[in-house]
Amino acid sequence: MAYIDYYKILGVDKSASQDDIKKAFRQLARKYHPDLNPNDPSAKEKFQAINEANEVLSDPEKRKKYDEYGEHWKHADEFEAQKRASQQAGGGFGGFQGFNTDGNGTYWYSSDGQEFTGGSEDGFSDFFEQLFEHRSRHGSRGANAGFRGQDYQAELELTLREAAHTHKQILTVGDKQVRITIPAGVANRQVIKLKGYGAPGANGGPTGDLYITFVIPDDPVFKRLGDDLYVDVNTDLYTAILGGEQLVNTLDGQVKLKVKPGTQNGTKVRLKGKGFPLYKKEGEQGDLIVTYHVMLPTNLTEQQKDLFRKIQRMN
Repeated sequence: MAYIDYYKILGVDKSASQDDIKKAFRQLARKYHPDLNPNDPSAKEKFQAINEANEVLSDPEKRKKYDEYGEHWKHADEFEAQKRASQQAGGGFGGFQGFNTDGNGTYWYSSDGQEFTGGSEDGFSDFFEQLFEHRSRHGSRGANAGFRGQDYQAELELTLREAAHTHKQILTVGDKQVRITIPAGVANRQVIKLKGYGAPGANGGPTGDLYITFVIPDDPVFKRLGDDLYVDVNTDLYTAILGGEQLVNTLDGQVKLKVKPGTQNGTKVRLKGKGFPLYKKEGEQGDLIVTYHVMLPTNLTEQQKDLFRKIQRMN
């Protein structure tokens, strides 16, 4: 199994923080996304490699295993289990006494000093064939147990309005197209799992899962806090003083509100049920909070200024 340097793929050092890894992944994912590079046949392969590197390095537990076991990190639990079993049995062929990885090759040693090179697929496979054969002869359970496939990680960007409506999308995962239904009300950075849409398992093991993280950028009109939406509305001075009507944007279009006479700048009005849909609660929505901003008139004529002076003197 060839060594894949996930740090090099993301362009970060081994000492990189989780934030550094997240930032590098987002930049590269946008750069090499197949939808943005339809004329580049290598973009899909690069995008998959970037996803794979992020899937490992963004998970502290997987990253720890990768740093210790290199390209064989997915089998770390099995290796550790074999080591513990050997220690409890007082040694024997099943134990590992030495391990070294330098990014170019991996070497395995049995307790009797025999060396197995893991720099190629055959070396690694031969070692496990001998190991499983040995443990099978001694009646060990699970000698032929398969290994679970790797999980995939992906990000899906939605606008606020897309996230507010249940709809279907088609995702390309490896060589597969996956049709998913996105329920209304998903939150920014919310993660959903699609069972069985990850990498195939080894030796008959189960397929991994696909984890999708939704990314919802800030909307130019609405601010979302939980299931409530907030919107700013500019109203003229005359309507604020005398009262009147004001058009207000909602996710479902415009509504007409009555403005009370004497409405002050910064006044808030709550519209029940006009906010964001509640996740997987059909028919339920948060509220829309409207904040009025009273706009003062500019470029007044002298006649208009005289009218304001008269009002000033009356008060």
